[in-house]
Amino acid sequence: PLHMYGGGSRRDFTWYFEGESAISVKSLDEIQEWLLGCEYAHDMALFQERDFWQHPRTFEQLRRGDCEDHALWAWRKCVELGIDAELVSGQQLSESGVSEEHSGHVWVVLKRDDQLYLFETAAKSKDRMLKPLNDVRAEYRPEVGVDSSKNRFAYLGFLLTLKEQRERRKSRRTA
Repeated sequence: PLHMYGGGSRRDFTWYFEGESAISVKSLDEIQEWLLGCEYAHDMALFQERDFWQHPRTFEQLRRGDCEDHALWAWRKCVELGIDAELVSGQQLSESGVSEEHSGHVWVVLKRDDQLYLFETAAKSKDRMLKPLNDVRAEYRPEVGVDSSKNRFAYLGFLLTLKEQRERRKSRRTA
């Protein structure tokens, strides 16, 4: 279900591809350059909502948004360029795992030169944006994703997060 991607995910993923984009890019490098000119802003500050997923065209106008707004725009652009890319929602892990107060994170995984990369679309330097997935796999827990054809799927990380949430609730009840 859409709500598994985050509280602000209320539309089918085909909706994020509707309408003409005002920004033309010809390469992954140009996608990164455009994103570097965008500002990270929390949904509460922009929309007075805890979680709100902007349409990529709105993001182009505001050039402000949080992780999923950056990621949705980048994912759409990658798909438009024919890059094999997935939009992924999950957790960015700390050394101790998923924190109780963490609300989730959204990023893009793409294939380039037969290698998988994690595209941290909200990073503010190019060297932090694109990393070989094998190098950062332990820092992220994917839970659900959407492929280039807009097919939705779940990762094992979804079950791991559910298990941890149940264990925390159980330990609070017994404490």
